[in-house]
Amino acid sequence: MATAKAQARWTGTLKEGAGTMSGASGHLKAPFTFATRFEGAAGGTNPEELIGAAQAGCFSMFLAAQLTNAGHPPTSIDTSATVHLGAGPTVTKIELETVAVVPGASKALFDEKVEFSKKNCPISKALAAVPELAVAATLK
Repeated sequence: MATAKAQARWTGTLKEGAGTMSGASGHLKAPFTFATRFEGAAGGTNPEELIGAAQAGCFSMFLAAQLTNAGHPPTSIDTSATVHLGAGPTVTKIELETVAVVPGASKALFDEKVEFSKKNCPISKALAAVPELAVAATLK
């Protein structure tokens, strides 16, 4: 199976330091700081944003596979993720919002494949320790 590599470098103290996260593919290189992670500052990313992107991407691909296998290949699936960082700090909740265009699919089939994908995409399984994963899915 496929493997993926990434790295991070942090220099300095927690509040005054800075870091970068990058992927071995060369397509990801992003700065991050205490302020971008905990205070919503611009100019960088944070691990939770990357978790959200990974969850949204994995869910969309997995849902596409499930719908295609059921005989209803999607035209498009757009998923956004909101990752909640609570006390601890701990990721307490991930909310996905999905809008999919799936010609010929019934709402019942779509809902079934959404629920299956929510539980079984590889990133959902990897993030099983997150107390709540909520999905609001719309079939167009």
